[in-house]
Amino acid sequence: MFIRLKRKGQSTLEYGIVIAVIVAALIAMQTYIKRGVQGRLRQATDDIGEQFSPGHTTGTTTLTSTMTATETVTGGNQSETITRSYQSQNRSADEHIKEFENEYWK
Repeated sequence: MFIRLKRKGQSTLEYGIVIAVIVAALIAMQTYIKRGVQGRLRQATDDIGEQFSPGHTTGTTTLTSTMTATETVTGGNQSETITRSYQSQNRSADEHIKEFENEYWK
């Protein structure tokens, strides 16, 4: 009877030691796991590229508009009105946004 209890206690103690070793290994690896995750995050951020900066933004706008209208009105007693109009508009603009004084991501 005593032999059985000793073996049961011994196997419980062995399981406890194995679990303690696994927990200690995970705690010791915690720093390396954090560094790996931070490295992946940094790499993903670098892959995105340069972020928007109002001080370094320029824009170009080009607008082209063309309209043609023809109107013909025919009335009684041989009255006739013909109106033709043509409009064309071209507009170009360049824009540079002034740099903010307190840009902190330069």
